[in-house]
Amino acid sequence: MNKLSVVVIAITVFTLTAFKPYAGKLVSKDAHISFFSHTALEDITANNYKVVSTLDPTTGDVVYSVPMQSFEFEKALMQKHFNSKDFLNTKKFPKAKFTGKITNLDAVDFDKDGTYEVIVAGDLNIKEETKPLNEKATVKVEGDKVTLDSKMNVVLADYGVTFTKGKPSTNVAKEVAVTVKAVYQKE
Repeated sequence: MNKLSVVVIAITVFTLTAFKPYAGKLVSKDAHISFFSHTALEDITANNYKVVSTLDPTTGDVVYSVPMQSFEFEKALMQKHFNSKDFLNTKKFPKAKFTGKITNLDAVDFDKDGTYEVIVAGDLNIKEETKPLNEKATVKVEGDKVTLDSKMNVVLADYGVTFTKGKPSTNVAKEVAVTVKAVYQKE
């Protein structure tokens, strides 16, 4: 093979690999989910930094796996109540899961830095109760990182979490504000 052939092959291989669209699932092993409950008596905030998420830029499929016992509260008693049988019963139901899809995937260019508004539709499963969600989200592409952010409200009764008497009925909001942020790294 002569030198010209080697150079042409090298340029062709470089061009095909350097400019091909990203293919394959993106993974975030430390996505962050927080929730906020506001009542006249008390504000409650919890954070979970141990959420695993995948995003497939070719199909728009999005999955979040949430270890429920990893939520951290400012007060130990709040965390104890959250994990108890009367609330989320996290020993029996250790994970929550969201499985969905970016419905307007054509609005995102995963190969171009930018911020893109999307809609994510799917199913949220908590305590073996599954409900559909359809929420606005933001995809931010920045070099080798892709960030997916969303905010939504979740009605606790939809997932079997209800309180009719006692402190929880006055201290825990019926609807909580949930914030999700996953940073995926391109390989």
